[in-house]
Parts: sequence; structure tokens; C-alpha cells
Amino acid sequence: MPHLWMFLLQTLTPKEHEVVLVDGNTQPMSDAELVQFALDQQIGLVGIGAMTRMIAKAYRVADALRAAGIRVVMGGPHVTEIPDEALGRDGGPRHADALALGEADETWPRIVEDAARGELKEIYAPIDASGKERKPALRDYPQIPWDTLDLRQFNRIPGFFGSLIRRLGYEWETFHIIPIESGRGCPYGCEFCTVTGFFGDSIRFRSNQSIVDEMLRIKRRAVQSRGKAAVFFVDDNFAINAKRTKSLLRDIIAAGAELSWVGQISANLLRDEELLDLIAASGGKWIFIGMESLDPANLKSVNKNFNRPADYEGVLRNLARRQVYAICSFIFGLDNDTPGVAERTLSQIRQWPPVLPVFGQITPFPATPLYARLEREGRLTRPKHWLEFAPFRMAHTPLKLTIAEVQQEVLYAWEHSYSPAAIERALEEIDGEPAAYKISHLMARLFFRGIYFPQKDTRKWLALAFRNRRSIFRVVKSSITRWHGSQDRASGRDFNGSPVPSVAGVETGATGD
Repeated sequence: MPHLWMFLLQTLTPKEHEVVLVDGNTQPMSDAELVQFALDQQIGLVGIGAMTRMIAKAYRVADALRAAGIRVVMGGPHVTEIPDEALGRDGGPRHADALALGEADETWPRIVEDAARGELKEIYAPIDASGKERKPALRDYPQIPWDTLDLRQFNRIPGFFGSLIRRLGYEWETFHIIPIESGRGCPYGCEFCTVTGFFGDSIRFRSNQSIVDEMLRIKRRAVQSRGKAAVFFVDDNFAINAKRTKSLLRDIIAAGAELSWVGQISANLLRDEELLDLIAASGGKWIFIGMESLDPANLKSVNKNFNRPADYEGVLRNLARRQVYAICSFIFGLDNDTPGVAERTLSQIRQWPPVLPVFGQITPFPATPLYARLEREGRLTRPKHWLEFAPFRMAHTPLKLTIAEVQQEVLYAWEHSYSPAAIERALEEIDGEPAAYKISHLMARLFFRGIYFPQKDTRKWLALAFRNRRSIFRVVKSSITRWHGSQDRASGRDFNGSPVPSVAGVETGATGD
């Protein structure tokens, strides 16, 4: 999925300037290749955005570009919270010529114009005349031209798979997941989260009409490119104002702008049955839920006690009844966790409808209340852990586990959630569901497995397919059987080619599977 900020800032760039977008996830380049690309394209200013976990790589890329004489401006939550690090004011090397602090909607055009005049300043911050931080309103949101942008690098359908799809009678040549924001901010203030600090605790919303129009443009693009498109609502809590969210979903349905979509919604807001009905009717397919822990004491310790573990199963069953999947996030290493937390969590997950669980360890990001507390308590083991990024390795000492034990708990959870047996068991539970539903779940499980066990080359993908051959065969066989059945019924023939009799004067038709 492309990052929204690139396309948003591209749209806000003064029209006399050309913007070239490079996403390292889809266009992998070495530092030298990237520098040569920038020189060949005569790039005069490079903007780099990065979150904390990617900042070390971002610094390295910035250093290579600046060494070649290309000016670099950096932005995002990390440099906003630690500007001295990027500017070399903390004793380390300087990585950027300028910084865009906070939300750059209003400052980016000024940065570009200053750079064009050779008057680039060190720091750009969204402040008003009195020196107070100003959050950009979203009522007059720029129109991102999704219907005309070159999105080839983000097509999720490999060439060989596109051919297979066409053989089955579908005209899919592209599949894009497009990011849309409908609002910014979160009032909850969870101790470990950077969102409230960066976007603020008051919510700013776009107009319903601007979102509906954007989805209609994406829908037109999909038709023109003989493909499919889905939307990821990148709001940190899409239903934080349930009344407003219901209004938006109703407007999407009324305008015929429904697309398959993914969103992030906290469990406490998903007890609303009317909201769930509208999610399903508007195209909602996957909901990301930050469950974090099954232990109320853990949730209270990180200021997330609005989550109630007793409600989790009911919420998930209500989603599953509407054929909406849940992506459930869990954090290990919280202060009340003890050995065996992974198995205790998995034993509960097995009682739920099939979900996609993801697991990580509690991480103290800079400028969060969690980081400040652990620093006061003297528990930070790697105060600048982002400069030596180590996935799934803690940066502080937990209370009731060792750092190594937490890593083993995370590994255990991933291995036992995405093993061939676990995938097969999940598919058995949804055996009676439509083929598309089962295919979606199987593919998602294979992809999500790659979060902890990277699958970056053909050999690893083939090995993964071989290990899960029973599940793949089961889904493919079921899908082809149902597809042929629907085709035969639509033509008035049964599976053997014999005429299908009508029942009570009503002709049989395709099942829709």
C-alpha cells in the first residue's frame, strides 16, 4: 500500500514544480542507485518521511544524498519529537538541511518555494502569529487525482497471477489498496502511542462529500484499468465519533461509492450493532483492532482500560456474522505479563472466529509517556534503540519477564498462529463461507506470516506454498467447484451437463459465490 503523505504533499506542491515519488518498498534501490537516480532526474530537493522504526535507514539515505550535493528535508513523527538528532545538534552527525515539524500540509509549499529561491531554513513548524502550534483544518482537503496518477509500482497482482485470474473468467489486471484519511487525532492518549502527541487529542474531520468524491474517483480508476481497488482508512480510530462515521458510511452507500475497505477501530466502539451493519453494507472487509492484552491490569497500566477483554469475543462474532474479518494486535512484555503469556493468549484466540493476530513487544517511542516513565525508572536498556533497529527485541527491562523471554513469547505466538496446521484449522471453520471470503482469508494469512518470517524471494514463497499445500488445494478446489457450479446453473445445466429443472416455476440462477 502506498503511503498517503507522499501523494498528499505532491498534490499540495506548487504546480510549476515536478514531483517524482520513490517508495523503497516497491522500488528497492541501493544508496548509490538512489543517488544516481536523483542526479539523472535533476532532483533539486528530496523530502524524506520516516517513522521511528525506519529512521536509521532514512538517515543513511539522507546522508548519501547530501554527500552528492542534493538538499534534503525530513519530516514525520520522529524528527518532530527529536529535531536535534536530525540536525546534528545532539553531538551526532547532521542528516538533513531542513526539517518539517508536525503536519506539513501548510508548510510544505513554503519549503519548496524557499528551496527554489535558495533560502531554505532549518526548521519549518505550523505555528500561528502568536507562536502557538496550528493544526491544519481538513474541511478544504486537496483533491488527490487517484484517477490519473501512475500507480503501476503499487499493483498488487503479479503478472503470472493476472493471467490465472483471466483464465478463470475475471478481468482483473490491477489491484490497488489506496490510503484515505477521513480525520486526524485521537483523544485516548494511550501511554505507548505517538498519535496523540503528533496529531493532537481533538479530532478534525474531512467533509463526507470530499471522501465520497475521492472513493468515486478510485472506483472509476479501477474500471478504467480493468482492475479492482480497495481503500485503507488510515485514521488511527476510524469510528472515534460513531455518529459521524455512521453518517459517512450512509453517504458512501447512497452515492454508490462502496469499495472494499480496511479501517482501524477500537474494540469498545464495535459494540454498536448499527455501526457494524453500516460497515458491512459500505464494503468494510477488515477491521484492525488494537486489543493489546487479555489482562485488564496490563491495559490499565498503559492507559487503555477502555478496552474490555470480556467484550472481545462478542465483538468478533458480530463482525464474523457480517463476513468482516478482524486483524487483532497484541503486545507482549507489558508490566503484568508473565511466562506463558503467548499460549494463554492463543488459547483464547482459538475460542474466537478465525482472526488475523499480530504480535509485537512493547516499545518506548521517543516523547511518549511510556518513554518518559521508563527513563525515570531507569529501565531503558537502549535509550536510542531506533539507531540500532532490531525487530522484536525490547529496548527496556520488563518487570516479570526477561528481554529474551519476551522475544521467545512473540516468536511462539507467530509460529503457532501461522503454522500450516493453524491455517488449515482456520479454513475448516469457515468452510461453508463464499469462495471469495475463504481466498481472502488464506491469502491474508500467508501474507501476514511474512511480518515475522519474511518471504522476499520466489524460493521462500514456493516453500511456503508447499508447506500449506493442503489448505491451498482445499480452497482452490472449493472455489473452482463453486465457480463451475454457478456457471452451469446460470446456463441451465447441472455439473454433468444435464438440464436443471425449475422449482415451483422459479428458474435456478447463479449463487453469487
